[in-house]
Amino acid sequence: MPVSVVQEDVKGLVEGLNFAQKVERSLHLIEQAYRAYGDRLVVANSLGKDSVAVWHLAKRVSPNIRGFVVTTRFKPKETVEFMNREVARCPELRVYSSEQTIPAELYRTDPDRCCDILKVEPTRRAIEEMDVACWVTGLRCTEGRTRTEFQEVEERDKDLVKLNPILIWYEREVWQYVALNRVPVNPLYAKGYRSLGCSPCTRITASQDERAGRWVGTSKCGGECGIHTRPLKQDYQI
Repeated sequence: MPVSVVQEDVKGLVEGLNFAQKVERSLHLIEQAYRAYGDRLVVANSLGKDSVAVWHLAKRVSPNIRGFVVTTRFKPKETVEFMNREVARCPELRVYSSEQTIPAELYRTDPDRCCDILKVEPTRRAIEEMDVACWVTGLRCTEGRTRTEFQEVEERDKDLVKLNPILIWYEREVWQYVALNRVPVNPLYAKGYRSLGCSPCTRITASQDERAGRWVGTSKCGGECGIHTRPLKQDYQI
């Protein structure tokens, strides 16, 4: 039976549940979805702190859960090395990327188009090729201004459920979880980054907004690459 899309009082959950309750809720959401979708439930792993926490939670539900990573030609070497280690450790993680030719410095002149080609299209392809009915993300509503309206269970594309099991976690709770469970994290965090993306579009900032360092100096500053806002079904054309 498919997981129901229900409008929750997300702000109330963020503030009203403690860390242990949030972990149990996240595990329950993944377990419920896995019972409903089985192998068609797949984790999208961005290799950031939130994604590796979700990947660990999913593996607690079932070691058979699969995942995918979308990488780009502009990822920092630290992220690429971390990705290679994670894929070697978890071969059920499939890697997707785009080899499409793009204009030089498209990330500067048209960052939305750059992200569509390098991130949205491979995500769409992963969902199609892996026959995904429910994709699991590490999105959190406390990350920044563009992420406050999401729900734990959504259906933004017809017949494609999106599960955001740590939506209501604070940043500190993600770090608490990975520390308690000794989850490996990207070494870039030790250098002061709080949100990780492609090298040209990611900065270390002093802002309270976790995502303030993304796409600095462009209209996308602190915004979204598109995988959480663009259609992802196969009839969507980049």
